[in-house]
Amino acid sequence: MTVAKEVHLVARPQGEPKPEDFAVVETTVVDPGPGQILVRNDWMSVDPYMRGRMNDAESYVPPFRLGEVMDGGAIGTVVASQSPDVPVGASVLHAKGWRQYALLDADRARVVDTDAAPAQAYLGALGLVGLTAYAGLTAVAGLKEGDVVFVSGAAGAVGSLAGQIARRLGASRVIGSAGGPEKKRRLLEEFGFDAAIDYREGDLEGQLAAAAPDGIDVYFDNVGGDHLRAAIQGMRPHGRAALCGAISIYNATAPVPGPDNLGLLIGKRIKLQGFLAGDHADLAPEYHERAARWLAEGALRSEETVVEGIDHAVDAFLGMMRGANTGKMLVRLPS
Repeated sequence: MTVAKEVHLVARPQGEPKPEDFAVVETTVVDPGPGQILVRNDWMSVDPYMRGRMNDAESYVPPFRLGEVMDGGAIGTVVASQSPDVPVGASVLHAKGWRQYALLDADRARVVDTDAAPAQAYLGALGLVGLTAYAGLTAVAGLKEGDVVFVSGAAGAVGSLAGQIARRLGASRVIGSAGGPEKKRRLLEEFGFDAAIDYREGDLEGQLAAAAPDGIDVYFDNVGGDHLRAAIQGMRPHGRAALCGAISIYNATAPVPGPDNLGLLIGKRIKLQGFLAGDHADLAPEYHERAARWLAEGALRSEETVVEGIDHAVDAFLGMMRGANTGKMLVRLPS
C-alpha cells in the first residue's frame, strides 16, 4: 500500500490564518473503482477565494470541513484507471488539490495537452485564472477599444493577466497597482503596463490621478477597500467596474465599511458588478483559443511563483495572502 500526504483544515481561522489552523496528515492511497481514476498530483493551486471557504459561512462555494482534506485546482498524471476514457499516463485537470494523490470519478477530470503548453499553465493562463480575467474585462466590464483600464492586485495571478489581456483587447492605457517597488518595476518592464502604482507609498487617489489624468473607463478589482474608492473617484462618466475579489477584507473579523464616495455612482452613471468566472463558462473555448495564440506569440506572459512540496503548501497559501507571489502561486508536488 502507498502512503501519501494531504492537508486538513483543523481550526477556523480568526483573522489572518496561522500554520496551526492546518495539519499535514498521512493517508493510505486507495485503488480506483469502476469509472474512477487515481491521479498523482504534479501541481496544485492556492487561491485567495480559499480563505472564504475556511469560514463556517454560506458562500458561492461550500466551506471546508474541519478535520478533512481541503480541495482546489490541481493537475496531475493518471497512475491507475478504471475508465476507458482516461488512460494511465494522461495529464488531467481536476479539483482535488491539497493532496499528493487524488481518487476521483473520471468525468470529474479534464484531459489536457501538455505538449501544447506546460501542465501548470492549465492552472493559470489557460485555466480558470485566465478565464476570470477575460470574462471580467469582456462580459462584465464591456471593455471597448480605447478604454483606460485600472487593475488592482496587478502583480497577482488574475491581475497580471487582466492587464495584459486589456492591452490585447485594445485598451489605450493600462494602469496597475501592486505592493512594493519591485512589483511596480515588473508591471512596467515585464507585464507591459503603461503606469504602475505602489499602494504602499500612500495617497492612492493622487497616484491614480497622476497615472490617468483624464480618468479611467474600466476598473478590474481584486482588492476592494481603498482601491475601490480610488477607482470610483477617478472614473469617467459611464465607467464600469468588474468586482472580482476583495482581498483587503478577507481576514477581517468584523464588518468593514465600504467606500464613502458611492454617491458619485449616480452622477457619473457608474456600473459596479460582481462576478464569478463559472458564470461565464461559455467564454472558455473563445478565451482558450485566443490565450493559446497569445502565449505562442509571446504576447501574453504567464508568471509563476513556485513552492516545493506538500509540506509547504500552507506556507504557499499564507505567502500568497500576504502578497509574496508575482503571478500565479503554485505548489509543485514531486513524484
